[in-house]
Amino acid sequence: MSVSTYIDRARAFFASDAAPGALLVFAALMALVFANSPLSSSYNEWLAIPVSVQFEDFSIAKPLLLWVNDGLMAVFFFLVGLEIKRELQEGNLRRFDQILLPAIAAVGGIAMPALVFVSINMDEPDLLRGWAIPSATDIAFALGVFSVFGRSLPLTLKLFLLSVAIFDDIGAIVIIALFYTSELSTLSLAVAGSGLAALFLLNRMRVSHQAAYFIVGMVVWAAVLKSGVHATLAGFAVAWFIPLKVNNAYGKPMLRQLEHDLHPWVTLLILPVFAFANAGVSLVGVSLETLTHPLTLGIALGLFVGKQLGVFGFSWVAIKLGIARMPEGANWMQLYAVSLLCGIGFTMSLFVGSLAFEGQGAAYNDAVKLGVLMGSLVSAVLGSWLIVRMGASDRSPAAPELGQPARAV
Repeated sequence: MSVSTYIDRARAFFASDAAPGALLVFAALMALVFANSPLSSSYNEWLAIPVSVQFEDFSIAKPLLLWVNDGLMAVFFFLVGLEIKRELQEGNLRRFDQILLPAIAAVGGIAMPALVFVSINMDEPDLLRGWAIPSATDIAFALGVFSVFGRSLPLTLKLFLLSVAIFDDIGAIVIIALFYTSELSTLSLAVAGSGLAALFLLNRMRVSHQAAYFIVGMVVWAAVLKSGVHATLAGFAVAWFIPLKVNNAYGKPMLRQLEHDLHPWVTLLILPVFAFANAGVSLVGVSLETLTHPLTLGIALGLFVGKQLGVFGFSWVAIKLGIARMPEGANWMQLYAVSLLCGIGFTMSLFVGSLAFEGQGAAYNDAVKLGVLMGSLVSAVLGSWLIVRMGASDRSPAAPELGQPARAV
């Protein structure tokens, strides 16, 4: 094959829904390789590189790992905020009948993993801070698996999965704000509040220059970082003041254009960098006792057992009671398979885990990473296997032959 053919295939891959999930897996594998090789010391030293920014008396000094978690992930949450705002006002979440089932499923998907975790760690009060770790779903990873294996599933299930993950993100943001906030600085919060007020005025005045929102948004992020509230919440808050129906200086809808421009950077760079920086766990000395530690087990079973019980169980009750409707064209087994994919926590679970046990030492962090990797992997493998098996059993003489193109999702 020619070079141009390889380039075209590469472009097609990076443009597909499967690319973000594949890159996340690759980044996590590389982190594990680095953490369990002679390069482990270099890997840890790289994460600990001190980076500082200073303007007069104001300074931000953090190791590189925290710049990734507090800085790059703020951009991720900014994109999440843009997507949620658009979906609520113009997209799949604008109608009550469209959001009811995924909203109910997401409530179960947050509550049941937390209950599973707490039941396992009831006698370990120091570990209960991690109750929210298995409650998150990784949108990029889950949609990547769906795109690779779910071509035989109806499109409505993809929208269901996406909507559940969006509600999960909203729940994670609320949890971070309420339960993982340290001692607050009144002055910094006042500066952040003033910045949000300025963004509100820019929005109401229909200012079309994105630079104005960027400059004020950076002030808000820095103030929130210093306030004791986690800095990623600044990204989510700023997104809600980006105008949806105002064109930018280039004549394009500002919010949609920002979402379009940021999406590849976040999914193909920021999230893989986060995975590489946070998924590295040393497997030296890992034993059955390590794998069955209450923290590791609580997270793994919370993701694998709690998520499917919550998402599928709450959906089943809602549909049977007539509160919500089954996604069009789907059946119970397909809905269950997608519920399994909701147990892929990965990025968000690692992120919440880094907040829950921040400063608690390597043993806690390693247990969190092992639990997240185990629960996410089993959920992804079993969900994929079930989807593939259903696709094979659905083939009949009347079905399209193998040579025909698959239906796009």
